[in-house]
Amino acid sequence: MGHIIVVEDERAISDLITMNLKLVGHTYSKAYRGLEVIELLEREKADLILLDIMLPELDGFEIMQRIAHLQIPVILITAKDSLADRIKGFELGADDYIIKPFEILELLARINVVLRRSEKGISNFLCENVEVRYLERLVMVDQIPVDLTAREFELLEVLIRNRNIALSREKLLELAWGYDFEGDTRTVDVHIRQLRKKLGWEERIKTVFKLGYRLEVQV
Repeated sequence: MGHIIVVEDERAISDLITMNLKLVGHTYSKAYRGLEVIELLEREKADLILLDIMLPELDGFEIMQRIAHLQIPVILITAKDSLADRIKGFELGADDYIIKPFEILELLARINVVLRRSEKGISNFLCENVEVRYLERLVMVDQIPVDLTAREFELLEVLIRNRNIALSREKLLELAWGYDFEGDTRTVDVHIRQLRKKLGWEERIKTVFKLGYRLEVQV
């Protein structure tokens, strides 16, 4: 997982982001002002910066100019949605640009993409006797390979990357099957039953009443 610096002057948004980063296993530091993040980067290394544009002291664009030499991936998170602002952000080296308000699951997914691109993302996952190797698309229980279908593996990956977060059946369909999938949400239930059985995760993949499922993992 990565160490992420969250630069956001609205404390409620900062707290929401960092709470969910912690749930899925990332570490983080917070900054609320422009100069604060500059000082923070002098003391610690970061794998990614989530950066608001409208900040006290220095705005996000000025910060990007000052830290360009550090070559740290940056995702801009802002209410500034004009094309000119987005172009400026990308020209300054932003890896992604997210408009407020945003869905936390989308933010987590984009973080994973940027971290993987910079080779700071998850290459494997280990939970007790279950090991998942993403690049090899290999799952082992007690060091013995388990035969998962392609869809079961994709569903498992979604659960792991969003661990400790309750996901509705509709959201699981969207993330694991794709936006264009037109299917019954009971399809999710069938695949969850198979994952529980094959991995011995009957108590780890929790049913969330009237919603969906949550993979519970200590972080």
